[in-house]
Amino acid sequence: MHLIGLSLLLQIACAVHCVRNHRNSMWLMVILFFSVLGCLAYAWFEILPAYAGRREVRAVKAAASRKLDPERDIRNAREALETADTAANRIALGDALADAGAWDDAIVHYNQALAKSAGGNDRATKVKLARAELETGQATGARELLESLAPSGSPSENDRTALLLARSLDDLGESEAALALYRDVGERLAGAEAQCREAALLIRLDRHAEAVPVLEEAERRAKRIDRFERSRDAEMYDWAARTLAELRSA
Repeated sequence: MHLIGLSLLLQIACAVHCVRNHRNSMWLMVILFFSVLGCLAYAWFEILPAYAGRREVRAVKAAASRKLDPERDIRNAREALETADTAANRIALGDALADAGAWDDAIVHYNQALAKSAGGNDRATKVKLARAELETGQATGARELLESLAPSGSPSENDRTALLLARSLDDLGESEAALALYRDVGERLAGAEAQCREAALLIRLDRHAEAVPVLEEAERRAKRIDRFERSRDAEMYDWAARTLAELRSA
């Protein structure tokens, strides 16, 4: 009896979805006459494809794919590069290596991509190169590269570049300049990376009281972003929550 009831509810749900979303009316016959099998077929062909294009679903699928085969993107990028040694394929391989944490190798391919680009002035690739240099401890080179860039037509891109510059200043010990830049871009950038990095620097400078409101802002921002974005930077947000709790109890 319970199974019959569940089957009926499933049929009703699929039928309502079909009508509300203006699907082919033939699906109503499939749902009605084939019961659970009809509902499963409807879900497979009509419901799941609609969700497959969503950013969150794409992100989950990509993460699962990387977990199952972490070398796949690198392998595919290398194969493409063997077919055609272009700037685009060099960048794609650099991106795959960067995603895998192979920053030194990524630097090689970003540099080679810039050598192949017109005048070596591909701004986006230079930003990626600067990020890779930061990740490998080359803060001086990253700073010089970032400061040489012409402004982008995208304000958000300029802010992301400024965040990288703030990181380079931070690594080079120019604390006040880094703090000012973290505060400035943190007012506009989504997420809480700028706030977390600002708080971490304040803590290293033994300015714990100043770090508390910054971490509180990071906490507020974490509650406003979607769970997929939050899970992507889970380590950072966990650190912020844990550190805020420690500072409050001190």
